[in-house]
Amino acid sequence: MDHTKYISSIAPCRRVGHDGMHHFFGYYNKSNWDKTGTRLLANRVPFMTAQLGADLSAEVGYFDLADNEKYVSIDTTTTWNWQMGCQLQWLDGRDGSYCIYNTRATTVIGPYPGFQSTVCNVDTGEKTHFPVPITVAAPNSRYALGINYSRLFITHETIGYWEHNPPAVPMAPADDGIYHLDLDTGAYRLVVSLLQLSQFHPVQSMEKAIHWISHVEINPSSSRVLFLHRWTERVEDETCFLHRLITMDPDGSNLRLLEDSDHPLPQLAADFDPNAVGTFDYEKSEYQISHPLWCDDQRIIVWSPHQGQIHYHLYRDEDAATVQIVGRDILTENGHMTYSPVNKRWLLSDTYPDSETNERLLILFDMDNGVCHKLGSFYTDPVLKKVNRCDLHPRWRRDGRQVCIDSVHESERQLYVIDVSHIVG
Repeated sequence: MDHTKYISSIAPCRRVGHDGMHHFFGYYNKSNWDKTGTRLLANRVPFMTAQLGADLSAEVGYFDLADNEKYVSIDTTTTWNWQMGCQLQWLDGRDGSYCIYNTRATTVIGPYPGFQSTVCNVDTGEKTHFPVPITVAAPNSRYALGINYSRLFITHETIGYWEHNPPAVPMAPADDGIYHLDLDTGAYRLVVSLLQLSQFHPVQSMEKAIHWISHVEINPSSSRVLFLHRWTERVEDETCFLHRLITMDPDGSNLRLLEDSDHPLPQLAADFDPNAVGTFDYEKSEYQISHPLWCDDQRIIVWSPHQGQIHYHLYRDEDAATVQIVGRDILTENGHMTYSPVNKRWLLSDTYPDSETNERLLILFDMDNGVCHKLGSFYTDPVLKKVNRCDLHPRWRRDGRQVCIDSVHESERQLYVIDVSHIVG
């Protein structure tokens, strides 16, 4: 790992909570601070790591930052994983304090039996169940989008949910894909199917492959959606995954293909040993399309190959031909990137562990000056592998002055808050 391209910047880092339990939030793409900055969402478990199962429970709740960082539990769930938690997120577009997350279905039956989403009024404890497990809620909180976590458990176990008797998952069915869920009425409908995607600018490598969708994100005005369409003939080896970055309207119309990483796969040879692939080799692949996120209503930041070069790239939704390299020769490693919610000058990200030191970096890139600040280096136990690893997954506070990460550098899985106010001004 080349540290010479970064400016070392002292950034105060402190752990949140000290109740003897382990805490995590999961993904990088949602702020776990509420609108007031006084509640910090997190899942809580009594162990740093465990083999996931259909009956393994995690608490759903938040740290009360105005009350000595006391953890307040609001529910439990058995639909979670170490990478994304239970898709816990605030419903910012609603008056009051509401969050949404996934749970095991008991009272509602939707397109994916056994799974549902739950909305909780954090102030009153009142809960409403909806018939679709969600991956992301729109910023206006009027709708959410959901995908099939049973399929993900087969294709990409790291971000799927366990079941006692998982159903069969056809290669590219017409009744599976992205579901639109009305958060006022609970009405849901399939807006784009895997069959439809397999027929949208098809390539030969799709013909014998199983298909799935991940990384669904909605733009700030709630008017456009991005997602990754993935397919493979060998789910047990992530280096065989193929990727496309696609956008659409929330109703599934106006599909646009922004990038396609279809490429030869010598790994499909009969004598290839997937066990020889390192934990993070997939994330460091030169063909990877990963971690896309809206910069604003039109621009999308993503780690991707474009015209034979892999970089952090900035795409324009309405003009796929206009692609800008971000941080050339500086941001040379895949990471979980997000722009400051108040100033697009600042791009927050992390790195995967160095193969020799097992250290991962937290970095802040200055878009105006092309300078990257190293905020910290965090050790990760190499015993943790794909399913139970702990990526930093940095997330912004709403005012852009602090960030929150998950980390295991103290041999516990915990949340940490890093102050960046002296850098961002």
